[in-house]
Amino acid sequence: MGIGIYLKEIGRGKDGARSLSRDQAADLMGQVLGASVTDIEIGAFCLAMRVKGETPQEMAGFLDAVSQRLHRIPAGNQPTIVIPSYNGARKLPVLTPLLALLLAREGWPVLVHGAATENTRVFTSHVFSALGHAPQESIQTIAPGSVAFVPTQLLCEGLQRLLDVRRVVNLRNSGHSLVKLMNPCEGKSFLVSSYTHPEYAHSMAATFELMGSNALLLRGTEGESVADPRRTPKMQAFIHGQTVALQEPQTGTLTELPELPSAIDAESTAAYIQDVLSGKQAIPTPIAQQVAHIVQLAGSL
Repeated sequence: MGIGIYLKEIGRGKDGARSLSRDQAADLMGQVLGASVTDIEIGAFCLAMRVKGETPQEMAGFLDAVSQRLHRIPAGNQPTIVIPSYNGARKLPVLTPLLALLLAREGWPVLVHGAATENTRVFTSHVFSALGHAPQESIQTIAPGSVAFVPTQLLCEGLQRLLDVRRVVNLRNSGHSLVKLMNPCEGKSFLVSSYTHPEYAHSMAATFELMGSNALLLRGTEGESVADPRRTPKMQAFIHGQTVALQEPQTGTLTELPELPSAIDAESTAAYIQDVLSGKQAIPTPIAQQVAHIVQLAGSL
């Protein structure tokens, strides 16, 4: 069907909109990611889904469409650990690069993919640049014990176009949810994903179950897939789509806080990460726990 038919179904408002089947959602997203739809149609799709909200079946269909269009990272001998990074830092330093580098130090190939979707935050790409890690310019195999930052543009140009709508309408859209759920790798991989609001924990879990995913899900730091360095969040795992209870959230009054940098700029964050990696600063306990869980889960695949 043409995109206009789908827009009529999903664009009737919060109470009047109708949900799509998985196949319909895949067809719709395939058109959105293609070159034939106009900017107005993409904007209408983004706003309609923002009001309606995605069902797990629709998200699974969207992921089916993205999967068919991804330039995938070639498989290695070990599962690749995948970390999406799209939120950036607003109040706390973005420590996603620290998580990735700690996992690489354990011998795993680590893929971090992302894009800067606004101008007011510090993004993982900025911190990697300050650390001297250049982004990949072409799709390549990631060696064990190394980290590759891959811009979304390399993985799927249509998906980057969808993410860029935020710069125009100042609202997140379905693309921002897709990138936290997708698997851009061939062969075995383990996804480290996060949510910002509690209601997304349920919808993302249901989508992981539908997709048969291998993943860790937690409430991330300002939406990033790294544990809050001050307090351990709840962590839930999925192995081939089956839920595994993993880590209960830390409760009570905090008696000790890590010595985080007072500034969140890329250079200050990079200097802190280097101090942690060199042993000058301790690894924040919640991040150390997250690393241990990921290593154990990835090793079971």
